[in-house]
Amino acid sequence: MSFEPSDSYGNLPAGWRVERLKFSAEVRSSNVDKVISEDEAPVRLCNYTDVYYNDRITSDMNFMEGSASDAELARFRLKSGQVLLTKDSESWQDIGVPALVAEDMPGVVCGYHLSILDPGPELDGGYLAWLCRSAPLNDQFKLGANGVTRFGLGQYPLKNALVAVPPIEVQQRIARFLDEKTARIDALIEKKHAQLEQLAEKRQALITRAVTKGLNPDAPMKPSGVDWLGDVPRHWDVKRLRFLCDGGTLNGLYKAKEEFSSDGVPFVQMGEAFRGETFEGETRDRVLTSEAEVEKWGLKPGDFLFARRSLVFEGSGKSVIVGAIDEDHVFESSMIRIRLLSPSALAGFVSHYFRSSVCRAFILSITKQVTISGIDSQQLKEILVPVPPGDEARKISEVCEKVRSDIKSIEGFAKSSIAKLVELRSSVINAAVTGQLPELNG
Repeated sequence: MSFEPSDSYGNLPAGWRVERLKFSAEVRSSNVDKVISEDEAPVRLCNYTDVYYNDRITSDMNFMEGSASDAELARFRLKSGQVLLTKDSESWQDIGVPALVAEDMPGVVCGYHLSILDPGPELDGGYLAWLCRSAPLNDQFKLGANGVTRFGLGQYPLKNALVAVPPIEVQQRIARFLDEKTARIDALIEKKHAQLEQLAEKRQALITRAVTKGLNPDAPMKPSGVDWLGDVPRHWDVKRLRFLCDGGTLNGLYKAKEEFSSDGVPFVQMGEAFRGETFEGETRDRVLTSEAEVEKWGLKPGDFLFARRSLVFEGSGKSVIVGAIDEDHVFESSMIRIRLLSPSALAGFVSHYFRSSVCRAFILSITKQVTISGIDSQQLKEILVPVPPGDEARKISEVCEKVRSDIKSIEGFAKSSIAKLVELRSSVINAAVTGQLPELNG
């Protein structure tokens, strides 16, 4: 096989060429917004999420109702073989995500934040969609996007991106091959994700049962007096959280920008606190504090931090236990701290209870949903907690920790398999669209 050099794609087979996208496809960025105007024709809008979450755009998808002018209809209606591309995003990684239009859809229009790539007669749409997913082309899209907090891919870098163009019959062969090969890989990835979901459900079920029913299936039970908690072992207490706390609850500390200093004390913020199930330090920022502030807002092993407010509803009231930290830390105002009266006996048990399905469901049921979801200190103090004797609480915590550890190990294997499959998928796409699979070129 003879080869010709290419700046972006390495050595390509003879008969392939590299040229700017604008010479192989018409590139149009949509300006069709979501506002419905009475003087425009009713249409269905294919929006950003339709493209981002689907490899193919089909007429049976649940498109948003909208409207468009005659000029917009002529310019942005969807036709078979077009490729839609995400051109704006809050994340650089989400620039240039493609989806192939699988059929003519006269009543569906490409919406805002998307571009249409309309292939010419020498470029197959199916091949172009796969090429857009490949590193040689997709990296050009990402590098061509401008922005800091929000990124946008303009017309110039999009139109002038370099594309590898083999003969049309080779393009079609590559597209069919990748359709079939990636479908098999995607099916394996989906099975692994389903396995992860099942493992998460199993872990949650086992831990929830342990912290609400105990470890002895034959233990006599009694009504807890709480519908969502159900029966608990007869020898357990059920107490409001405020009766288990040393000093009640405490909202975090506010610090002005000018108080941030590398000479200060580690300042725990939301994203850092909830990286895992235990917080063990590693903060980005430090703040200047007085001894009184450290005394009041400092953290000790066995303390709990709760998300007082969250942009995401599911994050409200989320908790984390403080583990071993090697210096003083203070925490910010979006969180609430509680300190147990008997941390050595109850901290492990309570940590698992706070993350159990019944407790999380109750916390979310009392979460205030406005612009930012939240739970206040008073609500937190009223949460009911089942309390086994100290030795039993420690044993339950040990069992829960083993369940968590064992399932986490299995999850690790599943996640590793997913990562390898994703890497294989990417490698196959890159190899196919750069002519490295000889069986597709002849």
